[in-house]
Amino acid sequence: MLYWLGLLCFVACLQLSLSGQENSFESVPDLEKSMYVAIDGYPCVRLLNISGEIGCSNPGRGNVVAPVVRFKDTIKLDKQSAILTSLEEFDSFFTRFSSDPDFAKHVAGMLVESGTRSTNELKGFSPDKKFPLVEFAPYNSGSFEWNPTGSGVMWEAYSFPVFLLSESSTLTLREVAIKNEKRKNSYTSNVVDFDLVMQTTKSGTRDSESCLRQQTCLPLGGYSVWSALPPINLSSEKSRPVILAVASMDSASFFRDRSIGADSPISGLISLLAAVDALSRFDYSRDFIKQLVFVVFTGESWGYLGSRRFLLELDQHSDAVRGLDFSMIETVLEIGSVGKSTAQDVTTFFAHTTGGAYTNETLNALFHAQDSLKTQNIKISKAKKTNPGLPPSSLMAFVRKNPQTSGIVLEDFDDAYRNKFYHSHLDDQSNVNSSAIVAAASLVARSLYVLASDKKEVNASLLTTINANSSLVEELLGCLLSCEPGLSCGLVKSYIAPSMSCPSHYVGVILGEPSSVPYLGNVGDVSRFIWNFLAEKTSIRPTNTSSACPKDCGRDGEACIQTETDGKGICVISTTRYIPAYSTRLKYESDTWMVLPSNSTEPDPDPVWTESNWDMIRLRAYTVQGASYDRFVLLLGIVVTLLAYLIIVMARAFITKAMKCD
Repeated sequence: MLYWLGLLCFVACLQLSLSGQENSFESVPDLEKSMYVAIDGYPCVRLLNISGEIGCSNPGRGNVVAPVVRFKDTIKLDKQSAILTSLEEFDSFFTRFSSDPDFAKHVAGMLVESGTRSTNELKGFSPDKKFPLVEFAPYNSGSFEWNPTGSGVMWEAYSFPVFLLSESSTLTLREVAIKNEKRKNSYTSNVVDFDLVMQTTKSGTRDSESCLRQQTCLPLGGYSVWSALPPINLSSEKSRPVILAVASMDSASFFRDRSIGADSPISGLISLLAAVDALSRFDYSRDFIKQLVFVVFTGESWGYLGSRRFLLELDQHSDAVRGLDFSMIETVLEIGSVGKSTAQDVTTFFAHTTGGAYTNETLNALFHAQDSLKTQNIKISKAKKTNPGLPPSSLMAFVRKNPQTSGIVLEDFDDAYRNKFYHSHLDDQSNVNSSAIVAAASLVARSLYVLASDKKEVNASLLTTINANSSLVEELLGCLLSCEPGLSCGLVKSYIAPSMSCPSHYVGVILGEPSSVPYLGNVGDVSRFIWNFLAEKTSIRPTNTSSACPKDCGRDGEACIQTETDGKGICVISTTRYIPAYSTRLKYESDTWMVLPSNSTEPDPDPVWTESNWDMIRLRAYTVQGASYDRFVLLLGIVVTLLAYLIIVMARAFITKAMKCD
């Protein structure tokens, strides 16, 4: 036996010396790194509502391991496989998956190659519906197509993992797929290991009510922000009519952490922030007869969580909206997608209107602002009368509450989105025009001045001094839409200490007890930045206090801004508050979430969106031997063992016989 062991050791050493492998493994992690290749990617995760689930998850409690194969329309699968697809093949894959049961049962996972619109030559890519959030429209026209490129795939449930690959991982897995094609009859194959096990799948909680009860999920939500210019005097008995300027800060995508939303809706958000900055640079508010209020909602991509919760808080007269009254809102001006408004040197915006009493006044203010910007080739057009009504927007929530609401949604499209990449990861910074956003900001700022001043004749020379800062717009684009500099940019870091550089505008989940004065660790980077930005721009510096904040800034109406940058902050007079944004059918009680009964008077009950918990999300690749090869090795081992046993028996008999003869 010693002979055989020595021979095996010799062969092993000889193989290592011939192959040149001199790696030494000092720990288990070293060994693991040599065996596995970590794959960078962005997952599609499991989301739930009151009636079921959407999104992606491993089908059971364990990891999914499968060989990588490239997707082709004619491909036939005979075993569980991880399908590598390009963006051009994305919709074709899901069409095949839904129509070919034999193909579908062999899909173990999906890997989507990264790329840009130019590299992929895509004419359009939108996983949302052709009429996004149609169930919340204040009119019946569900067949209308605001989003013609929409496929609707992000609203379906898939019992297999899906990842969008990074650029480097795309190259890695292309090589893996090519190796597998060349090794069709080989005893080894290259596989990926999907670790996308969702807690709701493990526990069998397949809807929001059951998963909240079992605490395997959390509600979608976050914090909206509102701010008043000038600050509201809460001690005054007389309330002024309110002009509400609205934008959204959240987007959506098939892939959770790649919800960029450059045109829809971040171009509108940046326009609003630049308009606030323009109005704050001089004391324009001294001419205001009406109250300007700016609101930035989050959660709008998921059933208008932010705007519907804001309206409920107004009904309840909660602390989050102290100083506001729904009955005093005269008109709403919403800045939607404005980043693709420029064509042939003319920047055209479309005004989508409601039928309220003050809508014409709002429209006239826009035309007045347009006339003052003639040298910049800015044009306002009324949306077609053949449109069924408002496009998907926060204003829909206001109209559903009160059909007589006056308001306008300013957009870069008339009857169909110009953004061909709506709610996809390709709606990035290259999908917007900064000059269009600057134009929208100047137009909005001047329109708001006209509305708040409420003068029959506005001083034309004064109006021309209200202009958006193009440098600020460029800086905000870099901060909110790219990873470099991203949220680590100087502007953001002058207000907050961001937790990450790469911005993602997915709404996320609401943590802890909702509050108008939340623990800042539970508030997202973008919400905290917007709060500080608006609080400073709309503020008045108190004359009788030091610049550093005393505890809680002492007096009512004061706020402490920029506390994260130096731990001290600056005390200002500002009416700027957080508003919790989450389902109107949820109640937080005793550290748990409860689903309230449906409101019978509401035609479309709140869907109660939640996101599944998970322990870890990981994707890696490695090489495995085929089962047939493993069986062959086992059989060979058995044969060798039997032969060795026979040889030993025969040798012992021979030696015994030889000794007897002696």
